[in-house]
Formats: sequence, C-alpha cells, structure tokens
Amino acid sequence: MNVGDIIFQFIMLLFILGITFAIFLVVRSLVKDQSRSKNMEQKLDKIIEMLEKEKQE
Repeated sequence: MNVGDIIFQFIMLLFILGITFAIFLVVRSLVKDQSRSKNMEQKLDKIIEMLEKEKQE
C-alpha cells in the first residue's frame, strides 16, 4: 500500500465514524426533547390545577 491509499482509508474511516456519531446525536436529541416536552406538560398541568383551585375559592 502506498501513502495515498492509507490516507484515503483513514479519511473514509473518519467519514463513516462522523456519520454514525451524527446519527447518534440526532436520535439522542429527539429523545431528550420528548422527555422535556413531557416534563413541561406536567408543570403546566400543575399550574392549571392551581389556577382552577384559586378560581373556586
């Protein structure tokens, strides 16, 4: 193998690893956003319940 082949193989390896890492980050961010959304919904539900209780009093 000559040096050009080794460099090409190394660049392709980095490219494949980069794509894999990017996919991992996208999936992870989507999962985090869903949990944040659920958390936000729960907080809003609590606030709405508190406001409704205040109205009744």
